[in-house]
Amino acid sequence: MLLRSTTIACTVAFALAAHAAAQGTTAPRPSTTRALASSAFPLITPRGDPSVKVDSILKLAVNPKDYPDESVALLLDDGVIRLDADGRGSKTYRQVVQILKPGAVEQYQEQRFSYAPKHEKLTVNWIRVLKPNGEVISSTPSHVQDSDTPAQMGDPVYSDRKVRRMSLTGVAEGTIIDYSYTTEELKPFLPGDFFLPWSVSTGARVGRSRYILDVPASLPIRIREENLNFPRQVVESNGRKTYIWAARDLPKIKPEPLAATDSNGVLMSVTISAPMTWPQIGKWFTDIAKGRFALGPVAEAKFREIVSGAKTHDDSIRAVHRWVAQDIRYVSIALGMGGYIPRSPDEVVRTGFGDCKDKATLFIAAMSKMGVTAYPVILNSSGGVKRDLPSIEQLDHMIAAVQTDHGLQFVDLTANLTPYGELPYSEQNEFGYVIHPDGSGEEVTFPIVAIEANRSETIIRGALATDGTFSGWYEERGTGTSQYSLREAFENPLDSAARADAANNIARKLFDNAEGDSLSGSNGKDLQAAPVMRFRIRNGKAAQMMGGTMLLQVPLANMSVMTAAARELEVATPRKFPIDPERFFGYRTSRVELRVMLPAGWKAKLPAGVKAESEFGSFESSYAQVGNELVITRSTRGARGRRAPDKVAAMSAWMRDMAKDDAKMIVLEKGA
Repeated sequence: MLLRSTTIACTVAFALAAHAAAQGTTAPRPSTTRALASSAFPLITPRGDPSVKVDSILKLAVNPKDYPDESVALLLDDGVIRLDADGRGSKTYRQVVQILKPGAVEQYQEQRFSYAPKHEKLTVNWIRVLKPNGEVISSTPSHVQDSDTPAQMGDPVYSDRKVRRMSLTGVAEGTIIDYSYTTEELKPFLPGDFFLPWSVSTGARVGRSRYILDVPASLPIRIREENLNFPRQVVESNGRKTYIWAARDLPKIKPEPLAATDSNGVLMSVTISAPMTWPQIGKWFTDIAKGRFALGPVAEAKFREIVSGAKTHDDSIRAVHRWVAQDIRYVSIALGMGGYIPRSPDEVVRTGFGDCKDKATLFIAAMSKMGVTAYPVILNSSGGVKRDLPSIEQLDHMIAAVQTDHGLQFVDLTANLTPYGELPYSEQNEFGYVIHPDGSGEEVTFPIVAIEANRSETIIRGALATDGTFSGWYEERGTGTSQYSLREAFENPLDSAARADAANNIARKLFDNAEGDSLSGSNGKDLQAAPVMRFRIRNGKAAQMMGGTMLLQVPLANMSVMTAAARELEVATPRKFPIDPERFFGYRTSRVELRVMLPAGWKAKLPAGVKAESEFGSFESSYAQVGNELVITRSTRGARGRRAPDKVAAMSAWMRDMAKDDAKMIVLEKGA
């Protein structure tokens, strides 16, 4: 959807105002910005916007046949914001969208607008369906309904937000949808705080893009402009200042393989924030959370039960961590200020559930009872915080920081399968703000582990019979980012049928008609146990007789597919986006080893191993026979960072080097 939704998207209770950046742009013609500047801030009413001429926008309609690869054309993308110093104000968004393909019809037949009635007012100014010549097909929606935001069942989120749904009549290929809506902020959670992201690049071709912000002239707002190739206009009058960003004729930018989506030099955006500081936000949180970081009688009784069996101080900390992370059910509570104020530890323990701030608060209070200093830390669960634009609207998560002799140890209490001492990868190397009891705080960058800590190891070991069948064992281990699939698989006990199905499914992906049994794995919830999975492989069809030879199937991933991947990279030229090597192998290492005991007297014709190293990662394979044992290994290592677009030829060459390891079968011959 291109809809600039008013939905607050948060995976946990902190509010996150998100505005997705996409693609495209060219410079505006000077006449456009001059005309807008002369009108300054437009007065928009439910009857229309006098600063935008509908006829001129409709003239931007395109012939769908001229754009066979595009589903919609955005004729107008418009945002008009008026704010006061305390954060109150209005935001009006308008889009005029032309449907170019039948596949986009269903997407636009229903529009949804989200708002929080306790502090916001929503007005849908108009929503209509037109023909390109301006003829009105429908001037009002056929159905309108306000309802609560549906609660999720997996990781439930309780919110007081409402959704207004509107069904449209007459939406078809070639038609135009024109809608405008306004949300008014009546009572900001943090007075004076606001965060306004605007994507000039939207993911579709854009005929006209305009973003207007009107604020008191004395308000020193912060502005970050990224990749703009046009200047903003500023008009000051009657004690207020109006900022205008206007562009036109922005083409769609095609996606590119392995493209980096941040700091890419391609996508244009504007982000604005209030003159807020991180210390102000820390002080605000300390004030609203006062008195919450202490155990009450209910929580203290449970705490003493949890640590009663611990033999050491470290055992006690780990016991509390496991209790809060795994026994307190995650439920996000985002009801008004409840989205920011943690519930008391007693209430969390009594109900048995809590969100990120509730869990962090309970853990910190328990640490305090043990004489351990711990602090709340606020962050964005997906990263990407713009540090120079402080705002609570950038934050959607809370974890804890434990003070140790070696510095701060960060703990995410919602990551129930992450061992104590580790952080989920999405939080590593990202921004956080540690809040001290007196309201002071410190900006931190969460540590990132060495790539070797994110490792997967797989060993397939067994014997090949003279009839070509393989029997043996499969074993897999994982650490860091590679541990979670194993922990999730054994998070809860598996019955015999589930174990048999899992073992059979994996075995048959390795060898035709193989049977798997005796599946076992470490308890996924035991955070001190290394994750491991084992099972037996029986009677897999691994080789076939061809006269006096056998052809052994290599069950490891074949690298010949890299030729096609390299070709895809080469086609997307000239390249605009930087390359993100992490999207290839990931920030991890892996090693797969196949060890096969051949029948007595049989020898393998060994392919040459391949070693391909580059700044994008590395790959190495080897083939060897020691006595009767054939050993095949494949190892990979990923990389992080951004590589310039002109590095595409080097990456393509590296992928073609890996493709040289193309052995699907190995010839086995019986010796004299």
